[in-house]
Amino acid sequence: MNTLETLFAQKSWANNELFGVLAAIPAGQNEPELHAAIRMLNHIHVVDRIFQAHLLGQPHGYSATNTEATPALGELEFNVAETDAWFEHYAAAISAEQMQQRIEFQFTDGDAGTMTREEILAHVITHGSYHRGNVGQMLKAISVAPPRDLYTKFLHLSEPGRRQARVAQQIA
Repeated sequence: MNTLETLFAQKSWANNELFGVLAAIPAGQNEPELHAAIRMLNHIHVVDRIFQAHLLGQPHGYSATNTEATPALGELEFNVAETDAWFEHYAAAISAEQMQQRIEFQFTDGDAGTMTREEILAHVITHGSYHRGNVGQMLKAISVAPPRDLYTKFLHLSEPGRRQARVAQQIA
């Protein structure tokens, strides 16, 4: 698995962890904060979909980086998981040559943009990570512990042998 594949697998895992924490907040509690968190997660999703469309060379249909209506948490979770799976597959299938291909597109504000496929994928990863951190801060503000969605944690959970190898070296 290449690094981008691993990063997109971690993104899927981190999103799943975060949606789980949000779903566990009792109904009727912290409604304004929960709404703000869902809006932020929807923003991540919309941007992911916009850049997915750029990668596919298709129109995305968005006029802004968020939607006017706020989706229900469960609906958004399903849509995010679907898009995350697409990016995981895409990152696994793209060749090194394709990564360097430049794509011209238009941002939702009308400005022109050009990025390589690799830069787009890096943007999707860093953008989502940044805003998941924002949601984590929102959760802390209402005394809810956010998930620890660290890349290192994901690597060691998905490949427990990484820790076992270190322990074996220390014993030897």
